[in-house]
Amino acid sequence: MTPTTPDQHPSDAPGPTGGVWPTATPAPRTTRVGQRVLEAASALFYERGITAVGVELVAEQAQTTKRTLYQRFGSKDGLVTAYLRRRAHAWQTTVLDALAARWADPAEALPSDAVRCVLEVAERWAALNPGGCAFVHAWAELRSTSSDAVVVIREEKRWMRDLFAVLTADDDLAEQLHLVYEGAQVTASTLSDPTAWARACEVADRLVTARARSADQPPPSARR
Repeated sequence: MTPTTPDQHPSDAPGPTGGVWPTATPAPRTTRVGQRVLEAASALFYERGITAVGVELVAEQAQTTKRTLYQRFGSKDGLVTAYLRRRAHAWQTTVLDALAARWADPAEALPSDAVRCVLEVAERWAALNPGGCAFVHAWAELRSTSSDAVVVIREEKRWMRDLFAVLTADDDLAEQLHLVYEGAQVTASTLSDPTAWARACEVADRLVTARARSADQPPPSARR
């Protein structure tokens, strides 16, 4: 057994299938005033949209000046990138901490249980963020730009796909589970469907079970 030690972040611990948890996106480092700016920007960007919010409003909400904002983040694009990195860090550490809290030794977790745990955490996160996925919203606004934030958006989506790959030790299955996860987010938020996440768990269970059964079956030539 390889238990997680108290000073070991779950992102560095062995995964349920003997792999390694993906490393969580680092939180942006800034000053106390910079944190205040980032908190104000995070609320405004999520609630109103990135392009609809100017730096003047962010500075006003943070009770500081535009000059201070630019000193801390360089530009509005730098602030948007920091906002998304902050959000990615918060979400990813929430997931990793939930997994570590349930399995002191990640190798003891069955893939189906670990995947269900991730989806249940996602459901609780979505309930606190009824506007839907911040990264999907940001992509809709920034996809045709050269913003550094576009890189962060793609990295976060790949991070979730990689997490499912670690949990199942199966890249193809991970792609399918990632589609289920993304679909549940959109359905839950746009249709206000309270059953979306429960049904996503059911679909994920079926996918994991079917893959396990197919792995146990010998190839056709061996059955003759």
